[in-house]
Amino acid sequence: MAIAKNLVIVESPTKAKTIGKFLGKDFVVESSFGHIRDLPKKEMGVDIEHDFAPTYVIPRDNTKRVTGLKKLAKNAEHVYFATDEDREGEAIAWHLKEALGVPESKSIRIAFHEITESAVRDALEHPRSIDLSLVDAQQARRVLDRLVGYELSPFLWRKIAKGLSAGRVQSVAVRLIVEREREILAFVQQEYWTIEIDFLNKEKVSFHTKLSRVDDKSLDKFAVTSEEEAKKILDVLQGAAYTILSVEKKAVSKKPSPPFTTSTLQQDANRRLRFSPKQTMMLAQQLYEGIEKGNEAVGGYITYMRTDSVSLSQKFLDETQEYAAQRLGDAYTKGARKYTTKSKGAQEAHESIRPTVVSRTPESVKDHLTPDQHRLYELIWRRAVASQLPDALYEATTIDVEANTAEKHTFRASGQVETFDGFTRVYPSEGDDMLLPKVTKGESVGAGEIMPMQHFTKPPARYSEAGLVKVMEEKGIGRPSTYAPTISTIIDRGYATREERRLKPGDMAFVTNDLLVAHFPEIVDFDFTAKMEENLDDIAEGTKQWVPVIRDFYVPFKKNLKAKDKELSKKDLVEETDIVCEKCGKPMVIKLGRFGKFLACTGFPDCKNTKPVEEVGKDGEHVHTEPLNVEPCEKCGSEMVMKQGRYGKFLACSKYPDCKNIRSLSDIKTGIPCPECKEGEVIQKKSKRGKIFFGCTRYPDCKYTSWEKPSDGGAATDVVALTPEVK
Repeated sequence: MAIAKNLVIVESPTKAKTIGKFLGKDFVVESSFGHIRDLPKKEMGVDIEHDFAPTYVIPRDNTKRVTGLKKLAKNAEHVYFATDEDREGEAIAWHLKEALGVPESKSIRIAFHEITESAVRDALEHPRSIDLSLVDAQQARRVLDRLVGYELSPFLWRKIAKGLSAGRVQSVAVRLIVEREREILAFVQQEYWTIEIDFLNKEKVSFHTKLSRVDDKSLDKFAVTSEEEAKKILDVLQGAAYTILSVEKKAVSKKPSPPFTTSTLQQDANRRLRFSPKQTMMLAQQLYEGIEKGNEAVGGYITYMRTDSVSLSQKFLDETQEYAAQRLGDAYTKGARKYTTKSKGAQEAHESIRPTVVSRTPESVKDHLTPDQHRLYELIWRRAVASQLPDALYEATTIDVEANTAEKHTFRASGQVETFDGFTRVYPSEGDDMLLPKVTKGESVGAGEIMPMQHFTKPPARYSEAGLVKVMEEKGIGRPSTYAPTISTIIDRGYATREERRLKPGDMAFVTNDLLVAHFPEIVDFDFTAKMEENLDDIAEGTKQWVPVIRDFYVPFKKNLKAKDKELSKKDLVEETDIVCEKCGKPMVIKLGRFGKFLACTGFPDCKNTKPVEEVGKDGEHVHTEPLNVEPCEKCGSEMVMKQGRYGKFLACSKYPDCKNIRSLSDIKTGIPCPECKEGEVIQKKSKRGKIFFGCTRYPDCKYTSWEKPSDGGAATDVVALTPEVK
């Protein structure tokens, strides 16, 4: 480490390298490699009796780094702490100052929202001191999460199973996943019918309609609920003549979405690019810190990626208007748009996520980024630029067709045609326009076949990762920096698995959630959790002190924890069954172990018989919730069933124990043609690490693989790629 008059400390080596290219020989830029100290890993590290004072330690892996930074700081005239401009960045700056022993006289805090030369130099000209209110807010969050995790998790180990974890934000997110699953399980399918007709105008151009009114009474979704009711309507319509009752046209407009926040970026990247929140934030971090381009000081490609704000700098607004005028034309320059941040806790940063330079188009940087980096940058660039472009304009058309029956039956067709692309020139909307033919009021139209269509309501979908982020934000659960790690923890701890891009809760999630809801309602209460986030915001703003906030939570929490520890027994959580142990004849119960639910004999320890839990009907036979598209048992010809074992799900013969044949999940067929070779069939397989993926039956001749199950129509299309690059 070189010694210089001015020492600048940032979190990451990439960031240090980028900033180092902007500053002269009087500056040395070094990295702390993230946090240099934290609460100890194997003990609480919080002195509850003395105002929850935290005990911070420097991990052994960081001692060499700290020693080097101490030497540089001691010899430097000024030490600039240039960590990220949010609570965590402020806390890192404070920890560095304390651990390195930097006196106040030469400690300088600088912050910037983007890593560009102009932003860094502007920050040097406007230094400030470390904001201790932000530090207190981050410290309060860390202490609060440590108290919950270190006291509630061991309780779960004692009452349910070892290896479980609880968290202030994590447990609420698990509750959301579990409650959605219960909505799905409780869903009762409803049948309904629509009556549809394709009509032809004078030019023999067809348009599709649905029955919408009978005698001027609008039909709701469940107006026709059976085939008999549908046939009655068909009988009335047989031989009817049809005329155009009305044609309504009106101009409608669609406004662009605001530029990205952390939450909306994770949602759109998941939906359009199929990136997980964790992957999105990793790539965004790389784009923010800058990707090396030879010896050129390129700087960061995007602004700071942890933010609730939708505001934009005047510099960006001016650049976008100039870009639109030069590249798109005067019709696309209608003046800058200003967006208002709606999120109550929006104070993580001062600006939305945007490209640092508008003229740095996705096409111009493609050769300097990895494919995934480029896709995310293109998404961010398009969204930010589009937010400053005019509305897209459409002509919406509604055609009503009336049958000359005793009871007037009216069929309706709706569609819209784009008249001006506006912001969609850069950021395409999803969905297709329906173009309707030209017809006039009173015109007779020819009717095709009357089509009664049967439908069934569908249960709510499981949360995708993007969907979970959205609802967490809406309910005020967590903050931008917590979304991705919370979801990763839920998956890593086995509370949920990814199944066809959706989060499916496991047995652990149900049991743990039910216990917390019943006995620790405040921990998993949405409003309580959101209120705590507001308290942390108030601490950050300096309107509340952090110790009273922690005390108000901890005292009743600890009292309840002690009471429940005495009140609840592990036996209270055992689920009784009518199944009899085949070895000793005693009843078997459902227990929860590390790998989920299993059947265990009540004669333990004399009888140690256990076996996987199967769904058992009233007659004792195995019940399928879904048909399995697999070949029958090759040993006895019986049906194969899904079972749960120590290493996950597998297929077993339904005649067990007479037939003990088992088979890998790799044999599950999907019935979907291979989207690559069109000859083979897609089958579900399992990787060496136990992760489900999909491949072609013609492997190795066809090497098609995908982590996601393809649709019947083939592979998903990337929406962003549908629009030609704007250069």
